Amino acid sequence: MAQGLYDPAAEHDACGVAFVATLRGTPGRDIVDAGLTALLNLDHRGAVGAEKDSGDGAGILTQVPDAFLRDVVQAELPKVGHYAIGMAFLPTDADDLAAAVSGIEQIVVAEGLEVLAWREVPVTAGLVGPTARATMPVFRQLVVADPRRELGGIDLDRRTFRVRKRAENELGIYFASLSARTLTYKGMLTTAQLEPFFPDLSDPRYASELALVHSRFSTNTFPSWPLAQPFRLLAHNGEINTVRANRNWMAARQSTLASEALGDLEPLMPVCTPGGSDSGTFDEVLELLHLAGRSMPHAVLMMVPEAWENHTEMDPDRRAFYEYHATLMEPWDGPASLAFTDGTVIGAVLDRNGLRPGRYWITDDGLVVLASETGVLDLDPATVVRKGRLEPGRMFLVDTGAGRVISDEEVKSQLAAQRPYAQWVADNSVFLDQLPEREHVQHSPASVRRRQRAFGYTEEELKVLLTPMGKNGAEPLGAMGTDTPIAVLSARPRLLFDYFTQMFAQVTNPPLDAIREELVTSIGGAIGPEPNLLADLPEHARKLILPFPVLDNDQLAKIVRIDRDPALEGIFRSETVRGLYKVDGGAQALEARLEEIFDQVDLAIENGVSFIVLSDRDSDADSAAIPSLLLSSAVHHHLLRRHTRTR
Repeated sequence: MAQGLYDPAAEHDACGVAFVATLRGTPGRDIVDAGLTALLNLDHRGAVGAEKDSGDGAGILTQVPDAFLRDVVQAELPKVGHYAIGMAFLPTDADDLAAAVSGIEQIVVAEGLEVLAWREVPVTAGLVGPTARATMPVFRQLVVADPRRELGGIDLDRRTFRVRKRAENELGIYFASLSARTLTYKGMLTTAQLEPFFPDLSDPRYASELALVHSRFSTNTFPSWPLAQPFRLLAHNGEINTVRANRNWMAARQSTLASEALGDLEPLMPVCTPGGSDSGTFDEVLELLHLAGRSMPHAVLMMVPEAWENHTEMDPDRRAFYEYHATLMEPWDGPASLAFTDGTVIGAVLDRNGLRPGRYWITDDGLVVLASETGVLDLDPATVVRKGRLEPGRMFLVDTGAGRVISDEEVKSQLAAQRPYAQWVADNSVFLDQLPEREHVQHSPASVRRRQRAFGYTEEELKVLLTPMGKNGAEPLGAMGTDTPIAVLSARPRLLFDYFTQMFAQVTNPPLDAIREELVTSIGGAIGPEPNLLADLPEHARKLILPFPVLDNDQLAKIVRIDRDPALEGIFRSETVRGLYKVDGGAQALEARLEEIFDQVDLAIENGVSFIVLSDRDSDADSAAIPSLLLSSAVHHHLLRRHTRTR
């Protein structure tokens, strides 16, 4: 929780990630051992505090170890894949524990499943230091199944997803995993503590075809048991620097989300758990996209696209795939290296910035290893038949079911061919630059000074900032620092903008420069109503494509009069709302006018308007402009409250 200057929303990770998999088609104890060895060799990428026995976090994700569970679970289990097992982090107080168990069982039954067993997970609690022990939960494994034993695999996971999200929302209970396909052991541990802390991991009956491991190094954050990785599908090295905007837009979309596969989503909201880390948030959205019907590679590439806009030689179908999905969701940008699995396929992707390492090796006996660095396993070089590194925007994928490694080209070619994305984009996308010119207000030079005064321009801004920018096309150079008081302490009237500043925390190394890194950065965007994110529909591409986020008067006029274009009749409509209020009414008049604007915007949306243009033009001695920052943010948050922001 937030405390003092600490806010969990600022959490990022810089960690060690590795996975081990086999192509032989059968689970083995050797894969689990190899994963644990790789984790030990990533110890230097994890972190500890003043207590050497309280780590930032370590964990391992494997397939469900069926042979092991049949011996240790006190229940008759259905065939493999037709029961789900979860690792629950429960409260230590006896009464709270009993209430949590009872509440979970009620949710399981309400979701049409049956509780087969609870299992006490053996742990060696004396290994961990005082800080980790003070917050250590009770570990119990929950085994559930469909009473008719019909649901299995991802279909059962969709049902257990509902159980898990409801348990989190209604009871505050965290599940490290609850799946028919995977099982996660993790905690506020060092890499060396993980296996001895959970004796299950040393059992010779514990076997898997894959193992995903993670050693956590927290940045801008505090460690905790739930924030250790891997999560349900993902282990992550780096940071998602766009995560605040990603979370906000997922919250805005929630009212339009719908999925036949997942059923009623209202009890499962919010998608992004408040207080989660950037990695945890990414995992939650990835899980939703996957369980709603998209394959794991598809969901990953939606969230982490390669650099495509300035790639002139990219295959047209692949380009159309990215162009279409850019209208659905904004990228989750790192730098980040992401390893993921659904229990059958396991892979990794490097975001388009390419600033996190990833190396892989394949041996002649079908062992596949990928890690943040070389040397995590002691392999005989003579047995290595292929090795390489993760490249920016490229995916490395292993299908344990098919027993093969799938190339980046094959993955993306198959995804690009699933739907006629190029046709959808061509038929629906509208480019602002291609719209006909429209008449707009031509301000006379004589009115410039009056409007500058009305909007609070100063001589310093005009002479020192704006004039050099107009002449040279670049920001003027100047010394760092300022000798003026910040707005909240200033005795002079200040613009509303001056009370805000960019939130900044340096976690990226090296810092990115959009000019020098133009191949992997974009300033374009798409605006318009957003249909259901969880469905692939042609209507998603029905957007107005903007080349830049800042519009001039000519471009704005095209949007204001977009419904005058016969080709767009019935597709796009715009409405202009005046953001002016009566000066003599003071603050009360401003507040009342905002309420009137809310009503106008609500009515426009109900009438099918696509674009709301908030205008502060035509101010005079009687009517002042509502500051654009206040006006736009007030309308934005009003629409979020009404669940109509993406309509």
